[in-house]
Amino acid sequence: MFELKNVSMIYDMNSDDKMYALNGFNLTLPNSGLVGIVGPSGSGKSTLMYVMSTLKIPTEGSIVYNGKELTKFSGKERELVRRNEFGFVFQKHYLVPYMTAKDNVIVAAAGDKRTMGAKAEEYLKEFGLAEREFGKRPNKLSGGQCQRVAIARAMINNPKVIFADEPTASLDHENAFNVMKILKKYSEDKLVIVVTHDRSVLSDVDILVEMWDGKLSNVVVTDTERKQNE
Repeated sequence: MFELKNVSMIYDMNSDDKMYALNGFNLTLPNSGLVGIVGPSGSGKSTLMYVMSTLKIPTEGSIVYNGKELTKFSGKERELVRRNEFGFVFQKHYLVPYMTAKDNVIVAAAGDKRTMGAKAEEYLKEFGLAEREFGKRPNKLSGGQCQRVAIARAMINNPKVIFADEPTASLDHENAFNVMKILKKYSEDKLVIVVTHDRSVLSDVDILVEMWDGKLSNVVVTDTERKQNE
């Protein structure tokens, strides 16, 4: 699904001391599975996610997604692929404060409101929220509940790829693993990419990508991924 070739992201281009957030990065990812991207602060993890998801354009190199060169897309084309094929989960849930949990899930849904409303309720129940909590605003929900609402929002349009940037960083241990279980299940037939500095939440990934100073330092393919490809 994704093929990155010699991708670089350079800041301070006009300076003698150019900063490489990504430096000649190469990576190929499949159509489905849970991918963990790990590395210390400043290793380029989030920048990698941003260029793959078209939120940023790399300085050099190519990113091919489903046979299409994303780096050659126009601004409108990038917006369309994000809307139609990508979903996003971040460390902060970014829920709309005056909307209920259910309305936050369907706010960007592409489809009939009644159908999407039923789908939103299905997700929220599956993710452990009680019906009485569907009508609550974010300030009346726990941090773990808000993050699960944000994941439901990311999934509502059934995207082919979910990008999750530090989705468990603000959660306690139990809620962090609950979030990862949800993402793991979704990755059975879709691609889920989780960027984190916390290796403990990546125990069930199919592919582990390790980064250092903007470069790929190691790729570990688990037994689960190997079996799927046999």
